[in-house]
Amino acid sequence: MIIATAVEIADRRAGRLGDKYYAGRARSVMNRNFTAFKSSTWLVVLSGFIEPVLYLFAFGFGLGQFIGDVEVSNNVISYAVFIAPGLLATSAMNGAIYDSTWNVFFKMHESRLYQGMLATSLGPLDVALGEIAWALLRGLIYAIGFVAIVAPLGLIPSWWGILAIPASVLIAFGFAAIGMAITSYISSFQQMGAINLALLPMFLFSGAFYPIEVFPESAQILIKALPLHHGVSLIRGLTLGEIDISLLGHAGYFVIMIALGLFFTTKRLTALFMR
Repeated sequence: MIIATAVEIADRRAGRLGDKYYAGRARSVMNRNFTAFKSSTWLVVLSGFIEPVLYLFAFGFGLGQFIGDVEVSNNVISYAVFIAPGLLATSAMNGAIYDSTWNVFFKMHESRLYQGMLATSLGPLDVALGEIAWALLRGLIYAIGFVAIVAPLGLIPSWWGILAIPASVLIAFGFAAIGMAITSYISSFQQMGAINLALLPMFLFSGAFYPIEVFPESAQILIKALPLHHGVSLIRGLTLGEIDISLLGHAGYFVIMIALGLFFTTKRLTALFMR
């Protein structure tokens, strides 16, 4: 029955634009990931959710007692309110990037799972969309859980803050797409270490824990070019109710990341496994 359905889908796609790259079966990749989640990977997902909550209580309520209030756009807010959106954006980034890098690298080079997938009617875009959609689901779960914790604590002053959940999914989508694209060009565990090397300074200097205005102007320009800064600024603007045109610019940054990530991932998987 499953084989017959796969053949029928492939027949329906035949002759359409992009039929060599997309078979309309990205859901099959997600189903495989869900099966793995139930049996072995749920603990990894849980740990990724707990980390930002620990940071919030340790820094927001612990260190925050010594820092006091913070002024943001003429609004005086507590330090916990200031860092909560930054931690939400970081949580979305981490959940997406680890799913789309180390997880993808193992499937590509160790278990050789993608070779098996692409030997079926699945196309490289099915694999890319399926893996990225799974990373998005993880990012959505993190966002809902984090907001459910911080909202009762009064750390989301504006009703616009509810949009922080879809904004987190957008951030996760951007990082997942770019993460998978980069990983598709990596061939060793040593090279994978460069990803962690890039994530740590981006996390520390993105504006999540303090305004980037403390840095020289040249450093601010570099920080503003990094994706996590745009994620932090987008979610902070929503949670504080500071709605202006700049939020569209931050969101547009991730739309570009998504388009580039999907393009290069599909191109690379095609070159590797569709010869």
